[in-house]
This record gives sequence, C-alpha cells and structure tokens, in this order.
Amino acid sequence: MNPSLTKSQQTALCSQLGHVKLQLLYKASIHGFTGAAFHQRCDNKSPTVSVGYNASGYVFGGYTSKPFNQSGQYMQDDRAFLFTFKGANVLKYPVSNSTYAVKMISNCGPYFGEAFVLVHGSQPTVVYSNPGKFYNFTAAEMHGNDLQLTECEVYQVEECTDLEKPWRTVVWESEKRKELMDSIKLYKPTHSSVSQARVLLIGPVGAGKSSFFNSINSVFRGHVTSQAIAGSSGTSLTTQFRTYSVKAGREGKPLPIILCDSMGLEESTGAGLDVDDISSILKGHIPNTYQFNPSAPLHPEAHSYRKSPGLKDRIHCVVYVIDACKVSIMPAKLEEKLAAVRRKVNLMGISQLVLLTKVDEACSVVAEDLRNIYKSRYIRDRVQEVSSRLGVPMSCVVPVKNYCEELELDLNCDILLLSAVLQMLRFVDNYFDDLSDRFSNLETKE
Repeated sequence: MNPSLTKSQQTALCSQLGHVKLQLLYKASIHGFTGAAFHQRCDNKSPTVSVGYNASGYVFGGYTSKPFNQSGQYMQDDRAFLFTFKGANVLKYPVSNSTYAVKMISNCGPYFGEAFVLVHGSQPTVVYSNPGKFYNFTAAEMHGNDLQLTECEVYQVEECTDLEKPWRTVVWESEKRKELMDSIKLYKPTHSSVSQARVLLIGPVGAGKSSFFNSINSVFRGHVTSQAIAGSSGTSLTTQFRTYSVKAGREGKPLPIILCDSMGLEESTGAGLDVDDISSILKGHIPNTYQFNPSAPLHPEAHSYRKSPGLKDRIHCVVYVIDACKVSIMPAKLEEKLAAVRRKVNLMGISQLVLLTKVDEACSVVAEDLRNIYKSRYIRDRVQEVSSRLGVPMSCVVPVKNYCEELELDLNCDILLLSAVLQMLRFVDNYFDDLSDRFSNLETKE
C-alpha cells in the first residue's frame, strides 16, 4: 500500500509534529470510500493525520491527537488543526474552539468540528467545508473550492524513539537537588536596596504560569501544593496581578525571589493582559492584587497606581511561559502580542528567559522518563522553534515540567524546576550588572 503523500510532503508535515514518522492506516481507493471502512482501519488509533486529494491538485486535511471512535460525540483537542499545502510549505489552521475539535460519526470519515469532513457515507466528497465553524480557513486557499475527492488517506503519527546524545548536561541526583536548593536560599541580589529579586511570568492562557509557582512552592514545602489558582480554561484563570513569595519550608524564611503572576495573554483584542499594563508592571507601578481590566489599562491617576516605585518594586527578570505542545500552532496575533511585549522589555534593559512547559505532554519519550528531556530531538526542535519565534537565544530557553496531576514530589522534576529558578537569578544578576554599568557611565560623563 503506497502513500499518495510525497516524501517531501511527509517531511513537511512531520516537521510540524515533532520527531515523528507517518504510518499509512487507511487508503480510500483500496479500502473503500465509506465511513465503515475508515472506522474499521482507524478507530482507537492516535494521533492521526487525515489527508484529502482533489482533481484540482490540492492536498489538504487535518490533525488530531485523539483516537477516532463511533460514539457520535465531540472530542476536545486543543492540539487539532487543519492544513493545506502551498508548494513545499504547510499552511495550518488551528482549532478555534477545542471543545468541538473532532466529531465521532459512525457513517463518516475524519470529521473536524462542523468545518470539515472527509468521506460521508459512501461519497468521496468533502461534505462540509464551513470556514469559521471551530476552524478559521479560506475555502479557496485550502482546497480551491473543489469538494470532490480523488483520494483520502489516514496516517498514524508515530514517535521516533531513537535518542541522541544529551544536548545539555544534567546531573539527576538528590545531591544535585540539595545543591540547587541551597544556592537559591543563599542568593542575594547584588544591589543593596533590593532583598528579593522580582521575576514576572508572562504567557498565553493555559501555558502554566500559576502552575510553575505552585510547583516551585511544592519543591520547597516538601510536598505538592496549590496556592495559586491554576487549571484549564479558555480564558485566564488569573485575573489579578499577584506577587508570590516562596518560603523555605512551612515555617521557613522567604526565599530571595518573588514570582509575579499576570493575567494570561490572549490573541483577541480587548481580551487577556493589556500590553500597556505590562509596562506599568515592569516599572513597579502596579501593586499586588490589582484587578486587571482587559479593556482599559491602569491609569496613572487611579487610586491604586504606585506613583514613585523604588528599584525593589520593579521587575528584574521577565520569563515567558510557553506550552511546548502549542509552539508550532501559535496564532499569529498572539505572536505579535509577545513581540510587542518583548520590545517594551528590551527598551527597559530587563533580562528575559523562556520556560517551555508541558514537555511530557509534547513528547512521549520524555513522558516515559523525564531524564530523556535533553536527549529528545523533538524537545530540542521545539526549543529551536520558540527561540526563533520569540527572538531569544536557545540558551535562554529552559524546558520544565510543572506538577499538575502528581501527589508526590519527583526528583527529576524538582531538578528541572530548580535549575530554571537558578537561571532566573543569574539573569537577575545580569540586570543589576547592566544597571550598575549604566550608572557608572553616567558618573564618568559627569
């Protein structure tokens, strides 16, 4: 059974999905243009790529991480997307409402939301092509408005498990965890007026900002905790500006770092964290527990506005929190917002770091053993991709796994989390060093 996808097309698709290969499960011209034939070959298989071909020469389809079945129900999948080929490139259309990503219909082939269906009953036809219904695409761009299929294929996406030599070195031992914890506890900002470094977490809704604080807090408490509100939602669960001071144990002293949690970034205008509010946060004007208003940033004349913040109130390091599962399908408008934030942070000379979260969900090899994280080609590719998209060096991108479903701490998870915090403190030092250099240059000129 030979695939209709060319080698170059398979390579282009796989580059969007990680270090994977495609295994052909179903070919309509051989197995039949029927929903029954599709389900017989494809049910309970995941992830999958479904591909349609028409007489106009278009090659297009959809990806879902969920297994097909015949329940008649919708399946939620925030990783689903539709696609088409434009020359050698893949154009992607991410799901806009993940609750309705895929529909499981017994007499149909691949059925994406209410937007796109390949094979209906025994008809080799794209029955629905409804742009805007849970997926945003242009029919002319996607399939040239030619709804008659000449072929339909479904491929299973399989993780390539061959591991490389580690591309970063990590010591996975309890002594290392203790060393990292001690280094963080003993850290002192180099500027005498500052006792705690302030690190701002910025990222899209659901990327794991609040979960990161909870995870760090868990490590130092010695058990899994959940102080900051975290979870999964279409909109930001964090609606206030919150500053969290981590304690070294239940009765211990506060650590020399404050993690500042902000409202999640959203691609829509007037939703999520306002870019102008970020400027106020960076400069120290916004107080703890300030309630964000996505449609109107905090005004300088507002009662809660801190008019004369000191260096201790400012942000000393900015950390972008990005979901490893969604790097490749980041919406253009969200990428533009992140770029706007980066420009503001750059102008203020603040050091910047990227946390790549949910690495275990993104790569099955890492899910099997977290110590494979720096052997995984897929994670390295995601680090390279987020480095390119955000315009930061790869050395500024740190993969981590937050505590989400665990009830007990894990040594390997702790080491990754603590290494990330230590890197933040090093970047804080860079900020203060740069500040000192600028003051020295001013004094020299005077």
